[in-house]
Amino acid sequence: MAKAKTSITTENRSGSAADAAAKEQRTEMPLSDLHPFEGHPFKVLDDELMEQTVESIKQIGVVSPLIVRPDPEGGFEILSGHRRLHAAQLAGLETVPVIVKEMDDDAAIIFMVDSNLQRENILPSERAFSYKMKLEAMKHQAGRPSKENDSQLGNNFGKLSSEEMAEELGTSKNQIFRYIRLTNLIPEILDMVDEKKIAFNPAVELSYLKPSEQKEFLEAMDYAQASP
Repeated sequence: MAKAKTSITTENRSGSAADAAAKEQRTEMPLSDLHPFEGHPFKVLDDELMEQTVESIKQIGVVSPLIVRPDPEGGFEILSGHRRLHAAQLAGLETVPVIVKEMDDDAAIIFMVDSNLQRENILPSERAFSYKMKLEAMKHQAGRPSKENDSQLGNNFGKLSSEEMAEELGTSKNQIFRYIRLTNLIPEILDMVDEKKIAFNPAVELSYLKPSEQKEFLEAMDYAQASP
């Protein structure tokens, strides 16, 4: 069966608004044309909230459009709306409303992270990897070399970018780096942090251990049937 073509239409506007409209096109798009953002750090879980979203979509459809960008290799990459796409699939929809944006890789990463950080509940692992992705994109976007070398946390990220990011997020530069440290944890331990079996501060300390040492710690913790 031939793949349905995606029809993209743009509202008629004048002046500078027409230029903006050319970059922000609205359409109904087949689910088969959409795929997740590469390296997307936010989890899509089949939990109670997902069940509620599916039921809502069955009743009124997808109200808020997904934000996507064209993928040179084919189809469209999702910047915002991964949960809505999954819910639409579970609800049996064939198409969803989208807004198409033209963005380079760095701008797309920043937009993707900012859009998803607005969610109410963010897991530590999601925050850790999204912070790392955004900070690296901001550095690259600004053409800044990695000059900062935080002796306490062992980071190597651009100072100016980290300060800008901290101001945007309403947190401290140090806290950003502490979350980024979690990306050095082995998956088994990082899952335990998400599940609140290991608290944030001990998790940061564990991130300084080598992967082999983290595995030894995990085995010892299992043996003792305890967690820090």
